[in-house]
Amino acid sequence: MSWLTHTLNGLAYGSLLFLVASGLTITFGLMRTVNLAHGAFYLLGGYLAYDLASRGTDYWLAMVIGVVGAAVAGMAAQRLLLHRLTGQELPQIVLTLGVALVIGDQILAHYGGDPISPPTPPGLTGPVELGALVFPKFRLVLIGIALGLALLVSALLRYTPIGAKVRAAVDDQEMARSVGIRVPLIFLLVFGLGTGLAAFAGVWGGAFTSLSPDSGFEVLLLALVVVVVGGLGSIPGAYVAALAVGLVEEFGRVLFPGWAMFTLYASVALVLALRPQGLLGKAAPR
Repeated sequence: MSWLTHTLNGLAYGSLLFLVASGLTITFGLMRTVNLAHGAFYLLGGYLAYDLASRGTDYWLAMVIGVVGAAVAGMAAQRLLLHRLTGQELPQIVLTLGVALVIGDQILAHYGGDPISPPTPPGLTGPVELGALVFPKFRLVLIGIALGLALLVSALLRYTPIGAKVRAAVDDQEMARSVGIRVPLIFLLVFGLGTGLAAFAGVWGGAFTSLSPDSGFEVLLLALVVVVVGGLGSIPGAYVAALAVGLVEEFGRVLFPGWAMFTLYASVALVLALRPQGLLGKAAPR
């Protein structure tokens, strides 16, 4: 039964990684915008919701404000700064790293460096008993939310007119503009969606692993691993990769406590050596 518990823990952690990586898949893998501030928006949403909830605001309202606030901040960064650097990877890296450091320093100044533990969402506290298995209800719901989000975002990008416009704007901006697609607006909204997903992950992830000013870069690194291993721009690939990373992380810590990080990144290196385009990514044309 302990193996089943560890498996569910790995799936729950992988689901959290997917919540973070789904937004990064959209902004980095799909739009080709290198956003190293993604982890900072994760923190911004989590800390903002925590601050409001600790002052007596209803949890769900605090979550909505945190997610919307981070999404608006992300759109402001895209509109005022990043849109000038389309296709320029190195300036994007420097700029978004600076944004991440500014947000991280402001969080450190206002909340200090000690980790905080945001509350579990109302109604999701306590365990669920499945026969002899006792497992936290919150983590089971998190697994379901990640699966639902993967299906929803995949369907949105593949089967809706909005998804068609996004794909057209990414593939050929000039052609998209010529047929009346407002490419700057599309990119602005998509970037806001990506940062909003990061913020949502921060609200729920804080209840899972706690939050601290330096955890943004930790979650960013793992999200980058998920995006690259899954395949750039592939939501299903990111979902599969996130669950795989979560399981390898969990069982690596259980079976090889002193080699957990080596186990994870050696597995990543092996996958990329065999499939450089990622698990579900498309191979580059020759």
